[in-house]
Amino acid sequence: MPNRPSLMLSLFGSMTLLGGCALLPPQSPEPSPPPVTTAQFEAGMQRLESNLTARCENQSHLLSLQRLEQRTLTADVREVGSLLRNLRGDIAALDDNQGEEATKVITECQATDDRLANKELLGRSEWVGLPNVGTYLQARVDSGADTSSLSANEITSFERDGEDWVRFKLGLDDDDSVVEAVRDSWLEAPVERRVRVSQAAGEESRPVIELLMTLGPIRETVEFTLTDRRHLDYPVLLGRRFLMDIAIIDVAEDFLHGRPEFTSTTDDAESQDETP
Repeated sequence: MPNRPSLMLSLFGSMTLLGGCALLPPQSPEPSPPPVTTAQFEAGMQRLESNLTARCENQSHLLSLQRLEQRTLTADVREVGSLLRNLRGDIAALDDNQGEEATKVITECQATDDRLANKELLGRSEWVGLPNVGTYLQARVDSGADTSSLSANEITSFERDGEDWVRFKLGLDDDDSVVEAVRDSWLEAPVERRVRVSQAAGEESRPVIELLMTLGPIRETVEFTLTDRRHLDYPVLLGRRFLMDIAIIDVAEDFLHGRPEFTSTTDDAESQDETP
């Protein structure tokens, strides 16, 4: 039979354990959310509907922009294609016109070359020779003048064998280049005709004579009006009557042809080496 004290201790321990379990506080369950009211439900549905509507509108706007861009791109492509077709047509027409123009230019150049083939090129100033006088002189080439002109002074008219003649000296300044032996010599020539020249002081009748003249490879009998040109730069002026059909002028050039020589006439060495 168990010991009484041990039994008491066991009973006391069991009661203590039971008492401790009774002393623990009970655990309360988590509170449930309050029920949703009708107003809250409708408000939530309106927010959801607004969000969906906004998203749909954005999508619709994006789709509209994409369609617009596609239509614009299509229109641009069509316009570019039209421009390219027009450009090809313009290029083809331009090629045809250029071909015609090139043919025309070539034809004109060939015709011009034919017209210029037998003409001598002259500068605006040239050396000329007067073989029958025995001298060279500097000349101004001027297509604006009709008749050529030779500077002369002490011009005297006389008659020989029933014809009009003139006696004269070359009208020269000290600076004019000339064969010195003929600078102050008297020259005579028959009068071919006379020309009337209107000036501020009135009309003047000038005699016209013919002289053999050389200029580079040109050797021609030229009509000269006799007049005093000592106040001008050149003692000789060559006009249209001389230039016609035999020469053309390059106004950018001077003295394209060399000075003629007259070996039969005495001339000092310094004058022979003179250049314009």
